Amino acid sequence: MSKVLIAYASKHGCTEECAKNLAGKMNTEVDLCNLKEKKQIDLNTYDKVILGGSIYAGRIQKEVRDFCSKNESILKEKKLGLYICGMSQGDEAKKPLMAAFPQGLLDTALVKESFGGKMEISKMNFMEKKIIKMVAKVESDFINLSENVMDQFAHVMNKG
Repeated sequence: MSKVLIAYASKHGCTEECAKNLAGKMNTEVDLCNLKEKKQIDLNTYDKVILGGSIYAGRIQKEVRDFCSKNESILKEKKLGLYICGMSQGDEAKKPLMAAFPQGLLDTALVKESFGGKMEISKMNFMEKKIIKMVAKVESDFINLSENVMDQFAHVMNKG
């Protein structure tokens, strides 16, 4: 039986929520790993790896970038899924997705998707709130997560 690692970094909890949601959709044993808390992971114990992070100011978290660059060669040998959480939708979400991960991982991934995102103003610090209000012109929480896309992502990973 295969074993799946879902490794992620989350700033305000949306990416972590998606990781837990995906874990519930997988048809095998799953380990969840917050890359902000755990730096060393033995990837040899996993057949499949799912990596996720959120996009802020056009970039994915440093922990995800570092994990990818440190483990790129072994990740290319795994059945790999890549996801981001962010406010872009549809075709507009492809650009930050493609910029988030190394090209070698994008080329070998079974599936890569943007799940949408959440903007929870109450969880943001003063500067984040100020920037969001100026740039996005948003005053209240905004949720745009696609359960459908997560279902399709899990289906591909389960088949892979």
